[in-house]
Amino acid sequence: MASEGVLLGMGNPLLDISAVVDEDFLKKYDITLNNAILAEEKHVPMYDELSTKYNVEYIAGGATQNSIRVAQWMLQAPGATSYMGCIGKDKYGEEMKKNSKLAGVTVHYYEDETSPTGTCAVCVVGGERSLVANLSAANCYKSDHLKRPENWALVEKAKYYYIAGFFLTVSPDSIQLVAEHAAANNKVFMMNLSAPFICEFFREPQEKALPYMDFVFGNETEARTFSKVHGWETENVEEIALKISAWPKVSTRKRITVITQGADPVVVAEDGKVKLFPVILLPKEKLVDTNGAGDAFVGGFLSQLVQEKSIDECVRAGCYAANVIIQRSGCTYPEKPDFN
Repeated sequence: MASEGVLLGMGNPLLDISAVVDEDFLKKYDITLNNAILAEEKHVPMYDELSTKYNVEYIAGGATQNSIRVAQWMLQAPGATSYMGCIGKDKYGEEMKKNSKLAGVTVHYYEDETSPTGTCAVCVVGGERSLVANLSAANCYKSDHLKRPENWALVEKAKYYYIAGFFLTVSPDSIQLVAEHAAANNKVFMMNLSAPFICEFFREPQEKALPYMDFVFGNETEARTFSKVHGWETENVEEIALKISAWPKVSTRKRITVITQGADPVVVAEDGKVKLFPVILLPKEKLVDTNGAGDAFVGGFLSQLVQEKSIDECVRAGCYAANVIIQRSGCTYPEKPDFN
């Protein structure tokens, strides 16, 4: 049984505005499938167009929050997980609080008085998704909130920490505080590469956090971008995973790199060796959308890791959770997991 507050996540809480669109819509807003970007000026009208022209669903999202919710669902132990991030004082923020409470996650949101709760347009074509995040309040998280005694208590209580790379754009100093605490107390600190743009344009904060990472998660596109940025001159995901694992480290714990590749096997690099794990294949007609698949994989993985299960079991749980999520709209799940 997982102990209370064993896993803590920090990230950008966003409300997903999800809709099935068409190729013309993608072209109009210059977005590509299987990618995640931050909204620019040209994307602003997109959110209204989605909600007026398409059949939209509103789902509590944000990469880290998705992973934490899935881990919580897999664990079925109320309060095993906790989460921090910034929302606005508005109806979307209230929706987010309600949603998290129902999921059994202990949330300590920082509530910003001036900005609306962040949103993420999830544009689905043929089951694949393109994400455009308008961070708004999520971008206002401050390490002062983290340092408050009632919030730092969550850090003290946790033994495992997970933060998506997206948070590097918001509060690298918060990441650093948690990373240093983990290293000093022999706890497990984990991050995700999260998106090609993080590897390209937030290289400095990413490299600052990397020596603290005990686990690095990512997908094949992100891994290849990371390789390109660092001049490794290889597109081979297994090689890249090994190189990331061998990156200098603060603590003596060996780093494990876990790279998912859609329907292709999961790559796990540890201690100079690579293992491949096949995923559960899904007939195309059962695929609803890939939104949240990577987050769900991490959530499933973490649910076993915090119970000190083997890496093989962690990957199996990750594949199970991802398989459930891609058969539903957004990062949602049935009432109880069917994983043994």
